[in-house]
Amino acid sequence: MSQLFDSNPLRTVSRRTVLKMFGVGAVGGAIGYSRFSKPEPAVFQKDKGDLPQFLSTPLSVTVVGGGLAGLACAYELSKRGFVVTLLEKAPQLGGKIASWPIEVNGSKMMMEHGFHGFFPQYYNLKSMVAELGIEQNFLSLDSYTVAYKTGDYAPEVFRPSSSAFPWNVADLALSSSNRLRWGLNLTKKEHWEVFREISGFHAQKSFQRLDHLSVAEWVNDDFPKGLYDLYFLPFAKSSLNAPDMLSAGELMQFFHFYFFGNPEGLAFNGTKQDMGRSLVQPIARAIERNGGKIYTDATVTDVQWQDRQVKSISYRVGQNRSQVPFWVDANDHLNHLSHSTLIASASLDDGQLEGLISSSDRSGLSGSGDDNSDTASNSNSYVFYGAGDDVYAAMPDAKEALSLTCTHQGCSVHMEADGNFHCPCHGAMFDSSGKVVRGPAERDLDKFDVVSHQGEKLQLVAQIDQNDRHKSKARPIAEQVELDPEANEIQALETDYYVLAADVPGIRHLFSIASGDPEATIVSQVEELAIADPFAVCRFWLDRDFPWTQSDFTSLSGYSLTDSITLYHHIQDDYKAWAAETGGSVVELHAYCYKEKEFPTQQALLATFEQELYEVVPELKDASILHRELVNQKNFSGFPPNSYANRPETITAAANLFFAGDWVKMPFPCGLMERAVSSGFLAANAIIHQQSLQRRTLYTVMPEGVLSVVT
Repeated sequence: MSQLFDSNPLRTVSRRTVLKMFGVGAVGGAIGYSRFSKPEPAVFQKDKGDLPQFLSTPLSVTVVGGGLAGLACAYELSKRGFVVTLLEKAPQLGGKIASWPIEVNGSKMMMEHGFHGFFPQYYNLKSMVAELGIEQNFLSLDSYTVAYKTGDYAPEVFRPSSSAFPWNVADLALSSSNRLRWGLNLTKKEHWEVFREISGFHAQKSFQRLDHLSVAEWVNDDFPKGLYDLYFLPFAKSSLNAPDMLSAGELMQFFHFYFFGNPEGLAFNGTKQDMGRSLVQPIARAIERNGGKIYTDATVTDVQWQDRQVKSISYRVGQNRSQVPFWVDANDHLNHLSHSTLIASASLDDGQLEGLISSSDRSGLSGSGDDNSDTASNSNSYVFYGAGDDVYAAMPDAKEALSLTCTHQGCSVHMEADGNFHCPCHGAMFDSSGKVVRGPAERDLDKFDVVSHQGEKLQLVAQIDQNDRHKSKARPIAEQVELDPEANEIQALETDYYVLAADVPGIRHLFSIASGDPEATIVSQVEELAIADPFAVCRFWLDRDFPWTQSDFTSLSGYSLTDSITLYHHIQDDYKAWAAETGGSVVELHAYCYKEKEFPTQQALLATFEQELYEVVPELKDASILHRELVNQKNFSGFPPNSYANRPETITAAANLFFAGDWVKMPFPCGLMERAVSSGFLAANAIIHQQSLQRRTLYTVMPEGVLSVVT
């Protein structure tokens, strides 16, 4: 892979040649040089010569997916003269960085999927931010802390750096209060092998050695305990994959990108407002200025294949509930809970309710009514499908299923002893048929027809009430525009190129509804894509502030659920203003990859989040919760053992089809938001290259570890 890169002067000669000429001594020279001269970013795939930048004859591209990957791809292609149509299923753009309006006790605010940090080595994302001229939308958080629940370790504080490996490790050791607790002994063979892996990352060789192991399996063999507790466990979970489900090879790539191959340090930026206003909308506006069309609430109804290529994509805009059949898997964790366990987990005593339910939502929620044996029996007979905040309930052999997604803000409702469905987030209640009994929800739970039942899977299609087919908005971004009635009709796009940039559940769905003759090799790759354990975010609005000595975003380790805490009233302008006006605070807790069997309901999530908030910030025990928002989804990309070899790449076996998304196999180290953006640019570059245009220059950290020459 190294031949694809141009970097600083040390990389103008191939690594093999350096070894032949100078042997291991060259490594020592490079190490010494990296102490005094900060390495420049490595350059990937830079075209030589003077190729044209823009199309001479317009060509068309359809991009499916309006997350960072799809937006980056559409942005680059629209700049080059391609006619781009971007389709996004959700009401808002952004995918995992989307934001949407909420109301907090009469104040309008914006909610997100959770805090996102912009690390300094996000070179490709930063280059787009610079091109858009929106650097002022970001602020530096200066430092990044990892705090531990147990008293065994002092907090670790990471700051900006100017040195590459191994000096960044040396600097960390000097500044760390835990350096004597690392437990690393390089005279032990097993510990030397660990050090070799983390400092000698080489994509092909590292995955060959480690991809068959989970992180949990890898660290089982005499791994330095301090290193695991201090760094490997919290950073592995921040990849949004649990250690027992994450390939050790992927973790090495993650560590190399974020630390060992990164000379920038681990401090990062946040956004001054929500991600929508700070980043998503500026990208979308640029696409529209370049002539691109963007549709939200756009449901793809067919991906038609012909002659081993995509012939067309059909879609409908303006219907919230898709009439396209889709498959959902049985939720084993909910189904294995007995009815008595469900009731026990939902029926909290008054003390628990006082802490769990916000003051504005308390009325009536604690009264569950008389037990109804018929409805209790019914609840025990339900079979549950889906996960996160996308759960469905159906009786065995029933022709109809009920969505358990609250129509207010998307939390999952739960049937309690009175036979009604209660929303744990804001107190809405629905009767056993799904009709609204109490707000703030205004619309009944959605119903679905059962199309097919195969083993542990159910195929559903939405029931559409003809009197409720309100026209949604196919926004251009600047404003919401009402569609003409015919906008609900199915539209077909036949374009020169297609880029599928949906998340893993989305890309699976696109292939499940495909017609014609989809390329078999691509189908098999997509079928093998994994989804990580679910994540959850709970944001609390409280009536008071509190002292805090750690960073405004702090990773947490050792708690049963919570992996980080963010003080929004210290970061985003709207939240700062709210706190100044009310004297309160806004705190967000994030669980990166929790186990469903441990937290099978959103009530369990909320109760645990609140309990752990008070453990992290004891000063808030007597505070009143004015409002809270829960986000709970299962759509992050999974990177389990043995998944690397067959992971889809940007270029597919279909000449006019390309993939983008953080699940795509990348040819250089990157992670999270930078991985999504880079994958979008790679897809754009692949199309641009076919048209003999100058590709966008992409950047990364040092592509291989310093000690890769001895691995």
